[in-house]
Amino acid sequence: MQTILIQLDTDNQASIFDRVVAIDSGVAQIFSCAAVTPETVTSLVHGAIFTRGPADLKHTAIFIGGSSAAAGEALQKKVLKAFFGPLRVSVMMDSNGCNTTAAAAIATARKHMPLTSVPATVLGATGPVGLRAAELLAAEGAHVTLVSRTQERAKAAAETIRERVPQAIVVAGAAADAQENEALCQGAEVVVAAGAAGACLLSQGALQRLSGLKLAIDLNAVPPLGLADVSANDKGVTHHGVLCYGALGVGGLKMKVHRQCVASLFEASDRVLDTQAIYEVARRTAGITT
Repeated sequence: MQTILIQLDTDNQASIFDRVVAIDSGVAQIFSCAAVTPETVTSLVHGAIFTRGPADLKHTAIFIGGSSAAAGEALQKKVLKAFFGPLRVSVMMDSNGCNTTAAAAIATARKHMPLTSVPATVLGATGPVGLRAAELLAAEGAHVTLVSRTQERAKAAAETIRERVPQAIVVAGAAADAQENEALCQGAEVVVAAGAAGACLLSQGALQRLSGLKLAIDLNAVPPLGLADVSANDKGVTHHGVLCYGALGVGGLKMKVHRQCVASLFEASDRVLDTQAIYEVARRTAGITT
C-alpha cells in the first residue's frame, strides 16, 4: 500500500519546499491543499481517515505547513479534534520550518554543552522560530532571556513558554537596536539569533565584547546576517573564542530532522509531531543520549 502525505498549507500556494522534502523522505504520493483554514479542514481530515481501514491508516499522514506558525497551530488543533476512535492518522506541524529549525538549533547547542542552569539569550524570541528555540532551551533547564522589540510581546512569549514548560525560568527583555540587544546578551553563555530575514541583531565585534559567551547561533541566512560576526556557513567555527554556527551550518541537521520526522509519520497512525516531539528526533539525530 502506498504512503500518502496530505499537505495542509495555510497559504494561498502550497509550499514547494515541503513537497520536495516529502519526496526525499520516501513519500509515494503527496496531496497538496492550499489556503486551508480551521473552518474548512474537517472534511479534508475525514477524507483521509474514512478511505482506509484502521489497520492501514498508518500509510496516510498529515503535514501542516504555511508561512504562519500561529495559523498552523490553530489548524493542528482542529485536525486533532476531527479524529475519533481508531480513525486517526499521524500529524506533523512545521509551518515555516519553525519546529525543525528550532529543534536543530537547540540540539546543536546541547551537543556541545549541558544546558541546565546555563544563561541563554534568544534574540527575535517572539517570532515562530525564536519562540520555539526559547521553549526548548527552557525545557533543557537553561535560564532564558527572551528579547523582542517590545516588552509586551516579550512578556507574552514568556508566559506562553511558562504554560508549555511549567518549570521554565524565563525573563522578558525589550531592545530597539543592536546596542540594546548586546546589553541583554551580557552574561549569556549561549546566544541564539532568530530575527527576521535581513535584520542585524548584533553588530560587528559584539562577540568579542560579550564576556562569558561560549556559543552563538545565527538562524538568518539573508544579508545582513543576524550576528555580524558569524558567517552563514559557519559550522562549529570559533570566532573571538566563541563557538559559532550560521544558518547553513545548522541547516544540514534541520534537513535531516525534517526528513526523518516525515518518514516516521508512517510508522504508526497516532503520532503527533509538535515542537517537543520534533526536538527528540533532533536530539537522537545529533547523537545526544543523555
